Amino acid sequence: MKTRITELFGIKHPIVLPGMSWISKPELVAAVSNAGGLGILATGPLSQEETRAAIKEIRELTDKPFGIGATLLMPGAKENAKVGIEEQVPVINFSLGKGDWIVEQVHAYGGKVIATVVNEKHAKSAQSIGADALMVTGHEAAAHGGDVTSLVLVPAIASAVDIPVIATGGFADGRGLTAALALGADGVAMGSRFATSQESALHNDVKQVITTKSENDTIYSKNFDGLYARVLKTPASIKATKKPMNFALALFKSVKAAKMVDLPFWKLIAGVFVQFDKIKQLSYFGAATEKLEAATITGDLTTGVQFIGQSQGLINDVPSVAVIVERIMAEADDVINKLASQS
Repeated sequence: MKTRITELFGIKHPIVLPGMSWISKPELVAAVSNAGGLGILATGPLSQEETRAAIKEIRELTDKPFGIGATLLMPGAKENAKVGIEEQVPVINFSLGKGDWIVEQVHAYGGKVIATVVNEKHAKSAQSIGADALMVTGHEAAAHGGDVTSLVLVPAIASAVDIPVIATGGFADGRGLTAALALGADGVAMGSRFATSQESALHNDVKQVITTKSENDTIYSKNFDGLYARVLKTPASIKATKKPMNFALALFKSVKAAKMVDLPFWKLIAGVFVQFDKIKQLSYFGAATEKLEAATITGDLTTGVQFIGQSQGLINDVPSVAVIVERIMAEADDVINKLASQS
């Protein structure tokens, strides 16, 4: 299947693995790229040295195009993006920040840039600075989706810009891919679907729980990490989203996240006085890290919280990435053929 996304990135299928912290690791990234899609490494929890090592590992596992993600609001993200530029990674995906410098430096070596957006204003802004494609994140998505559902957001943004659109949020099978193309997208990103693959670093116990849940078993709340986010509905996440965390406690817990990306604590504290709102948000992010790690890495859903999209209602098994991609493309072809026969 050829679309503007497959042509832009030199991939076989218009399917993308988004960068999911603690999940989108080299093995999963390479598996998606080897299957014909575009795998994107999550650099959020990584230091610069770890990011460089992960890029090297991906290149040992695949000779296909891949990318890295950089959530620019997060500590260490800019430094990790610079590592990606130094390593001339084929694709860099940025979000939550100004990425004009990324576009300029990536284009200098012939790479491509994807900007993640949740509204038309940011989509147009990303296009104006030269982003090559947009990852448009709808309300159904895991973690930080937008306020508008993909059914409306994708065609609205696709009509407002000229660059290719990757639809994200609610897509987990061939029907979703076909629907996204009909809405004006040029491909899809499927985080929750790939998170529940054999190659995913997500704990197996959590994978199995997800296969038993429906599309109704999620919570969308601002109280978990300071931004509206969608998580798996469990007693622990109900408790974690009941009310915002006390800021002083969040700041204390954020020290762990700062250490994780080699951010000196004095910079964190100094930022409270210089950019209070930004550091307040970073503190909530840092405080949430502990619960996210508990679920994702150790499989503890009694205290941990797991990001997941509403598409979990479409997920009922844990196959390999190759099987997932093959199945999606076969389903999409079947849907397209059935629609053609009815016309």
